Amino acid sequence: MPRYEYRCRPCDTTFELNRPMAESSAPAVCPQGHEDTVKLLSTVAVGGSAAAPAAPAPRGAGGGCCGGGGCG
Repeated sequence: MPRYEYRCRPCDTTFELNRPMAESSAPAVCPQGHEDTVKLLSTVAVGGSAAAPAAPAPRGAGGGCCGGGGCG
């Protein structure tokens, strides 16, 4: 189930709730009981990276030009 982050306007508390996507925009009550809350944007959507870091090149079993057999 997705986790959503909310901020309470009266007490400025940030809190998270697990709820179905269909209920993501439904009113959320903060832990202090205030009903004036807003849903925050996900940090993944705001601060995500455009490209993943490159994976290291695979390493062979060794040996270089002669496949590990001990050249010359």
